[in-house]
Amino acid sequence: MNALERRAVAALASVYAMRMLGLFMVLPVFVLLGDDLEGATPALIGLAIGIYGLGQALLQIPFGMLSDRFGRKRMIYIGLVLFAMGSLLAASAESIYVVIAGRILQGAGAIASVLMALLSDLTREEERTKAMATVGVSIGLSFSLSLVAGPILGAVFGLAGIFYVTAGLALVAMVIVAWLVPTPHQQTLSADSQPARKMLVKVLADRRLLRLDFGIFALHLVLTAVFLIFPTLLQDQFGLPSASHWWFYLTVMVTSFFAMIPFIIIGEKKRRMKPVLCGAIVMLTLSTAAIGYIPPALTMAWAVLFFFFMAFNLLEASLPSLVSKESPAAAKGTAMGVYSTSQFSGAFLGGALGGIMLQQAGLQGVIWLMVGVLLLWLLVALSMPAPGYTTSFVVQLRHEARARFGEIDQSLRQLPGVQDVVIVEEADTAYLKVDRRQFDAMQLADFSFVRPVNET
Repeated sequence: MNALERRAVAALASVYAMRMLGLFMVLPVFVLLGDDLEGATPALIGLAIGIYGLGQALLQIPFGMLSDRFGRKRMIYIGLVLFAMGSLLAASAESIYVVIAGRILQGAGAIASVLMALLSDLTREEERTKAMATVGVSIGLSFSLSLVAGPILGAVFGLAGIFYVTAGLALVAMVIVAWLVPTPHQQTLSADSQPARKMLVKVLADRRLLRLDFGIFALHLVLTAVFLIFPTLLQDQFGLPSASHWWFYLTVMVTSFFAMIPFIIIGEKKRRMKPVLCGAIVMLTLSTAAIGYIPPALTMAWAVLFFFFMAFNLLEASLPSLVSKESPAAAKGTAMGVYSTSQFSGAFLGGALGGIMLQQAGLQGVIWLMVGVLLLWLLVALSMPAPGYTTSFVVQLRHEARARFGEIDQSLRQLPGVQDVVIVEEADTAYLKVDRRQFDAMQLADFSFVRPVNET
């Protein structure tokens, strides 16, 4: 990357991370601190935890499309203002209903797709995969940090303090967007990072992608629901004060992250992704079921959560990669938009249904809700064909080659390893699905219609 791209990627990744940090910090503490709110019940606490996902699910793709018309930065500012307003509303609340309203407003600032679109405007095609990977790492780090920061801030400042810090993070993010994120000279059409209406039907009809969408839905349903019960268990059953939960989560997250790396390598390098995926779902199911039967020893609670997050981290890292591999050529942005909508829908229902089950059936009710969803996911995963090992490859075309798009399509399809080709004419770009073991990019140099990387 050049200096401008590095600056843009670092700034946008930090904005994304701050926003996700603000959303997630309440997860490990809300069920403990929310009991003091007027009108609080287990069902309403669960709704308050998960309701942000509803706004995210409904508005993420529309926000991205509105940014095409009204500008990227303008929509990011609007989203961050909504996020800050929701945080301030929740911070000032004495009633659970006001907190729910604040969380809805937080979720309405659904700027993830806009950030990705701006990222595509500010990076070259050949650098975009690295840029998106950087954002992905920032999201993972923000989630891990939230499990540590949430209990610490909750112990010192209470629930309101967490929301005030979240509002402050939104304001810092606005300053970063204003001062550090370059303003693009023009908006770029990128099928790799932006949803497209014409691709939506194709993506929704793809059974492989729908299985993966259900997977992320189930994963985040379980993640949200588990925080309705585990913090209370740590405090009441294992005698760990809420102010000390941070070190418990920190040690679990660090060790489970390193433990899952060998399985990622086996899945990708040995092309054994389906067994790895199904094995992780089994591990997640067993560790979830074990939550209700942990002996009264903190070390046993740590072990159960270690296996839970080892499986969770493995699945969270694998699923986006599989979506990228399985999405049709020129439809990655749309496929990821549907995937993210499924993710936030799962978070919403995990909180809402988990809270209802907690109120109606207690801890065991929440556990069996999670186990039931995971068993259904396991059946879906077992019925899935072994995933392909293709990847996207972007070819920039010379402007003068527009009259030969039919010929270009046929020429590209004849290359070894090329499985699909889609040409986006208005962007002078060809999107290829290729098997890296068979495809040699050097062959493209023989074609006169291909624009060299250093040519503008």
